[in-house]
Amino acid sequence: MNSIKEIRARFDEDVITAKEVETLRGDKRKGVQVLLNRYDRLLEKQQELEEMHSGMLAFENELHQAGYHMICGVDEVGRGPLAGPVTACACILPIDFQLLGLTDSKKITKAKREEFAEYIKENALAFQIASVSAQEIDKINILQATKKAMTIAINGLQKKADFLLLDAIELDIQLPQMSIIKGDAKSLSIAASSVLAKVWRDRYMAEVAEEYPEYGFDTHAGYGTTTHLEAIREYGMTREHRRSFKPVLEIANKRLYSKE
Repeated sequence: MNSIKEIRARFDEDVITAKEVETLRGDKRKGVQVLLNRYDRLLEKQQELEEMHSGMLAFENELHQAGYHMICGVDEVGRGPLAGPVTACACILPIDFQLLGLTDSKKITKAKREEFAEYIKENALAFQIASVSAQEIDKINILQATKKAMTIAINGLQKKADFLLLDAIELDIQLPQMSIIKGDAKSLSIAASSVLAKVWRDRYMAEVAEEYPEYGFDTHAGYGTTTHLEAIREYGMTREHRRSFKPVLEIANKRLYSKE
């Protein structure tokens, strides 16, 4: 009979066979049962991820069967922050693309997003990222800036899309499209775009943080956290701040009145 240490090593190295697992189920040693319980939980998690992945390809598969082959997911990040650009990504995935665990970028850890982003870039048929600055957001409003970033990203693709899957938005662009509520959690193509846009924008805000270290852009990415609002009150606005956004505008006015 193998020792628990030897059995654990076979599980850890992922070399254990289904026949061995079934044999171990009759082993009453507590350590063996602990290993089997962990193994079963991992199998359940794997199955859940596979089912989620399959479900998130439903739109793409249906469109592929309808004759579309360059299905482009489009998503944005950064509509809500008080500072920084709004960033969009357009991404076309191969029909056999597989990346278990890919979903809405907000539901994935930073480390996993970074890992996923590299895999998506390496395996996508085409992708493009575009941003619209805080200054332009103030000029044309955040909705129009979001649409502009998305349109630039789509038009900049290395390969032309033939259908757009969009996350809860419609674009004035001459391509067939579908707007999906919470699309980044329902479509793999949109989720891929969400991850690429999020990673790009977070890196950009980390670079901005080096120029303006007192604001903490590398931690809150421009969102209206308490520490961010306090920094604006104390240090004022940077070029990255959206002056048309109410919290920023209110603080700016108070600072102006206090100096009069």
